[in-house]
Amino acid sequence: MNIMDTLENKKAAAKVSSPTIGEVVDVQTKIIEGEKERTQVFSGTVIAKKGRGIRETFTVRRIVQGEGVERIFPLHSPRLISVKTVKSGKVRRAKLYYLRSRTGKAARLKEKFAEKRESS
Repeated sequence: MNIMDTLENKKAAAKVSSPTIGEVVDVQTKIIEGEKERTQVFSGTVIAKKGRGIRETFTVRRIVQGEGVERIFPLHSPRLISVKTVKSGKVRRAKLYYLRSRTGKAARLKEKFAEKRESS
């Protein structure tokens, strides 16, 4: 067992849930400006996940004033406060990089609704 495996085992307790591809999420992060500290929310669609264990990251994309903005968040970062799922999208691939070339309604994903199960 090498040093990275030892560190991963110590930090294995995940405080935030891992988002899935296609979800629209609100990511709250801690921002430090000078001596002040505040919370900033980044809302967008999860287009990619990468890595494993303590090195896991996810990429969130949103449109701001007509420009696409992407941000990569380390899942186990101490600056990451929470990841809240707003809605889930129906996707059939692991990376949604094709959304980069789409604008407007074409960049939307179909919503995935939770199925209700009847008990017999």
